[in-house]
Formats: sequence, structure tokens, C-alpha cells
Amino acid sequence: MFDSSLSISITNLAVAFVPVLFGIILHEVAHGWVASLCGDQSARMLGRLTLNPVPHIDPLGLVMFVLTALASPFVFGWAKPVPVNPRNMRNPERGMLLVSVAGPLANILVAFVCAGGAALMWHHAQVSGIAEGSTAHFLLRMFVVGTLSNFALAWINLVPIPPLDGSHIVEAFLPRRWAWQYSRLGRWGFIILIVLLATGVLGALLGPFIEWSAELAFSFFNLF
Repeated sequence: MFDSSLSISITNLAVAFVPVLFGIILHEVAHGWVASLCGDQSARMLGRLTLNPVPHIDPLGLVMFVLTALASPFVFGWAKPVPVNPRNMRNPERGMLLVSVAGPLANILVAFVCAGGAALMWHHAQVSGIAEGSTAHFLLRMFVVGTLSNFALAWINLVPIPPLDGSHIVEAFLPRRWAWQYSRLGRWGFIILIVLLATGVLGALLGPFIEWSAELAFSFFNLF
């Protein structure tokens, strides 16, 4: 007999797959695109300025996404970072700041697009109704999850733990010697992030910011 909890987990994975994967890929493309505007063409030359997921997939990041989508309310994953070389930029300090901001901004943009999609489906439900299990119901859930998950991606990447984007933003405002010392924490950054995620500390800290952002986006479209 098919386990209902497994069925629910698979459904949750299907609902989250498109908006989360798109948000993760667009995050990296935004980094590379802004880097190219600032003079560094590394990502462009390596074919990373594309929405095709294949060049961006990181196997470990994909596994983490699937596992958290199946077993956790806090979906998390990542793509291969796009190559960025600040030495190729016309203004390396400003360029790296703009590149770092571009990724979270891309996720915020996707979150608002998903909130708009959720609003359309919600208004459709008020007129025609939405049966549970229908395509319309699936799309409504997908857009809601897309809103929440992309705000989550934005806020996670703004956490000032090297090598996340938030750390590069902090580095831009530190004296060069301090910035170099700060960046050395990056060797432990991934471990720190996983521990914070596994213990629920990251969810507890970022949860209110994610909920506030989602409520703002939904209210922008007069939803809920």
C-alpha cells in the first residue's frame, strides 16, 4: 500500500521544483549578468548566462534540494556558483558589491512574480472555484510556495556568513585588511550554514523575515 506521507512528500517536491529551481538558476545568472556589465565576461565565456539548468546544476545542491523538499518545511538547495573575477572589472569594489546584490534581488523579483501568479489563481478560485487536486489548485500551491521559497533564498543569501552574498556586501564596507580576514571564514561557512539549517536556528531567525516579505508581496496584489 502506498504510504500517504510519501505521497504528500512527492507532491510537495513537485510543487516546489519549478519555482525553486528557477529561482536558484536565475540567482546565479543575475550574478554573471551583472559581472558582465561591470567588465568581467567569465560567466559569459563559459556559457553560464543561460536559463538552461544543465550548466548550473550542482549535484550536492540538487540532492539537498530534493531531501529538504521531501522531509523539511524549509526547502534549500544551490547551483554551481558562476565564475566572477573582480580583476576584470572596471571598478572591482563596486562591481563585487553590485554582483552580490544582484542574486538576492533576482529572487525577490521571482517571488513577486509568483505572488502575482498566486493572486491570479486565487481570484480565479473566487469566480470558478478550485477543486483540490486540480491543475488550478496545483498552480496556486506552486505560486505560493514559489513566493515563500524565493524570499527564503534571498534572505538566506543575505546572511553575512562567507561565502554567501551577504558576506560580500559586508566586505565592501570594511577596510581591505579586515575584509580579507573576514573572507577567510569562508572555509567554515558551508559547515556553519548546514549546522544552522539542521538545528532549525536558521529557520527560526529567518522565518519572520520570510513571512513578512511574503505578506508584503501578497498584499501588493490584494491577496489574502
